[in-house]
Amino acid sequence: MKTVNKYKTLALANESFSKSEYEQALRSYAMVLKDYPNSKEAYNGAILAEMAMSGEGGAEALFDYYAVLREDDSEQADVILSEILETMDGTLDQLGEIISQPLGERLEFEDGILYSEFKEIVDEDGDFRRIFENIMFSTRVIITEKDDFVDFLDKLMSNNYHEMALSYLEGALAVHPNDEKLRKLLRRLAKGKTVEN
Repeated sequence: MKTVNKYKTLALANESFSKSEYEQALRSYAMVLKDYPNSKEAYNGAILAEMAMSGEGGAEALFDYYAVLREDDSEQADVILSEILETMDGTLDQLGEIISQPLGERLEFEDGILYSEFKEIVDEDGDFRRIFENIMFSTRVIITEKDDFVDFLDKLMSNNYHEMALSYLEGALAVHPNDEKLRKLLRRLAKGKTVEN
C-alpha cells in the first residue's frame, strides 16, 4: 500500500529545495521513491539535492532550469536533465582544474582569437552567425572577462545556438553557481527552448 501522496510530497520537496533546505528535500524525494521507484522527478530531485548538499556547483541552477522545462513538458524535461547529469559526471573536476590555473598558463594551451578581436570583426561585418561559423571551424574564441562571456552567451542564444549556449552555461554555473547574470541567462535559455518545442 502506498503511504505517500506523491504530488503533495514532491511539491514539498521542490519547495524545500527552493529554500536551500536540501536535506529536507532529499528526505521528501526519498519518501516518494520508496513508494514510487519509477518517479523520474523524485529521482532527479534527489540527485540534485545530493549535489547541492555536497557543495557541487550548478545544482541550484539546474533545478531552476528543470523546473522551467517541466512546466512545458515534464517527460521531455526528465530526459533532458538525465542527459545533462550524465554528461556532467566527471567534467566538473576537469573544469575546476582548468579554471584554477593562472590565465597565462591557460592561454598557452589554447590557440585562438580573443573575444575583443572577434567582437570587432562581428561589428565590422554585422553578421555574427556567419563570422562565428567561420571562426568556429578554424580556431577558438578566447574569453577572459565575465562580461564578455555573458555577452557571448547572449549572442549565441540570439542566433539560435541554444545547445552550445547551454553547454557553456553548465560549465560556468558549475564554477559560479550563484552568479545572477548566468542564472538569468539560463532561465532565458530554458524559456526559449520551451517555446521552440
